Amino acid sequence: MKLKIINKSNNPLPRYESALAAGMDIRCNIAEPLTLQPMERRLVPTGLYIELPAGYEAQIRPRSGMALKRGLTVLNTPGTIDADYRGEVGVILVNLSGQAQTIEPGERICQMVIARHEQPTIVEVTELSDTERGAGGFGHSGRK
Repeated sequence: MKLKIINKSNNPLPRYESALAAGMDIRCNIAEPLTLQPMERRLVPTGLYIELPAGYEAQIRPRSGMALKRGLTVLNTPGTIDADYRGEVGVILVNLSGQAQTIEPGERICQMVIARHEQPTIVEVTELSDTERGAGGFGHSGRK
């Protein structure tokens, strides 16, 4: 599978930071530092444009270190980039910490995971098959 990328930033192409990484790191494309106040969200440009093959999506996910250490995360995680989208990849970052957080130009702000997906044929029915779980939902199996 090939991922076609146009890179209009001054950053290197996305890459996997370890041999078995599922996500490749994506950098921001900003000219000067960007400060997010507590609870502020912002669409951050990457300068990247991608072309995925049919049947694939790109998922934009937080970087765990940024979330844990600085309270910065991707708001609509995972964000989905569809195979027919050709615009710039933008990342919605939010500051969930109690203090202002500054993002530097070229900083790695998220990771992108490429995943195969299906588009099922929808079949309307009047009932579903029985299972042991049934309609048991949130917390139905207890805490231990």
